[in-house]
Amino acid sequence: MTPEVIEADGVRLRQFRPTDAADLAAGCADPLNLRFNPGMPQPYTEADAQWWITEGAPAAWAGGGAAYAIADRTTDRLVGGAGLGQVVAPRRQAEVGYWVAPWARRRGIATAATRALADSVLRHGIDRLELMTHAENPASQRVALAAGFRHEGVRRAAGQLRGGGRADLLAWVRLADDPPGPVGRLLPDLPDGRLTDGVVTLRPLGPDDVDLMYRLHSRPEVVANQAPPVPPTRAAIERRCLVAESAWLAGTIARLLILDAVTGEPAGSCGLSISDPEAGEGSVGYALLPDQRGRGLATRAVRLLAGWAFGPAGLARLVAGTVPDNTASHRVLERVGFRREGLLRGRLPGLAGTRLDDLVFGLLPDELR
Repeated sequence: MTPEVIEADGVRLRQFRPTDAADLAAGCADPLNLRFNPGMPQPYTEADAQWWITEGAPAAWAGGGAAYAIADRTTDRLVGGAGLGQVVAPRRQAEVGYWVAPWARRRGIATAATRALADSVLRHGIDRLELMTHAENPASQRVALAAGFRHEGVRRAAGQLRGGGRADLLAWVRLADDPPGPVGRLLPDLPDGRLTDGVVTLRPLGPDDVDLMYRLHSRPEVVANQAPPVPPTRAAIERRCLVAESAWLAGTIARLLILDAVTGEPAGSCGLSISDPEAGEGSVGYALLPDQRGRGLATRAVRLLAGWAFGPAGLARLVAGTVPDNTASHRVLERVGFRREGLLRGRLPGLAGTRLDDLVFGLLPDELR
């Protein structure tokens, strides 16, 4: 049985009250909350808030779930909401959700409330607790990780979009016997949000980098070294930039921009993907704009990326696959310390059903130059 009041980490989860109506309406009318909670009415009015307090929340409780107001533990003012739904009693599983009012963000309230609710639920008969997030909502994914939820995969078309259509959702799961505390990440954040050697700076790719990435990855010489060698669509690049932080948090790939550390001008992009988590192996890739080539920037970028991979990311080995005739890329890798390990014949898809060879380079920590 879920308790009516839960208190922990500076937050109070309690029943909604009539006096919460104004704050509830203001919080739920926030564009960010409306974007990622398509079931909320838009516009969200005090009448909607009053309905939720008198009918919606009580119905959630009556159906075997829970609907809590998140309140400041000192003032008892409403600062958000948290709930339990999709309860499947025979499987002892449920889904947790939450939202935070804009005036209460960046105070750890979402994490504290989600952790407190999860701790309580997993002590009261639930063995598996799910948390679903949109890929475009990395803030919610950070909450999931901090509250002990592990990334499990993608639920295709599991979410609805406001106005129609469906969207994939990322599934984060916490089990009753999972160890307490935040979940460790395969790809941690960069120290101070960047890597730099004073000449080159690497920073995470973001939604504002679409024009640059499309210009770079549409160039014929960059396309020629991809598999298959097909130019990306602008929509694909937009999506890549939009979910870059999400992929980083999920431990799939860290995508970064290469910048001139002095001028701040973009020079290219690079990335580190986890190719074999069990073996501690990662794979690196990179590309430069034409006017930035011949300055040693790619070598510096790969060296910075490898240092971070072997250091904070804790990888044991790096690999890089290249087209056999891409000698410029081979020189970059060799200057960093990579060694040629072999030719994988026909490993990669080419055009019109053809296959491409993959020349593989490898690097161990003590070989990094």
